[in-house]
Amino acid sequence: MDHMTHGYVGNKDALLTRLRRVEGQVRGVARMIDEDTYCIDVLTQVSAATKALEAVALALLDDHLMHCVAEATEQGGPVAEEKLREASAAIARLVSS
Repeated sequence: MDHMTHGYVGNKDALLTRLRRVEGQVRGVARMIDEDTYCIDVLTQVSAATKALEAVALALLDDHLMHCVAEATEQGGPVAEEKLREASAAIARLVSS
């Protein structure tokens, strides 16, 4: 089991609150589909849920950069290089999605 402290630990409650809200939005979208709601209205809600999930991802990325990457760059060497590669790959995934 991993007992490391992750960068988001100080922001955990806020992230969980946001994720619960996203979960509710997604359930709402499913309900709209089940109730044959007009396509554009469903798409509007999908867009809102997507933006909310993106906000969570950006908050996690910020926490990662400020905590994990910052600590690794203080150490330098291969650890720092790996954390920078991870962050770069995460940013690329977010931008391409």
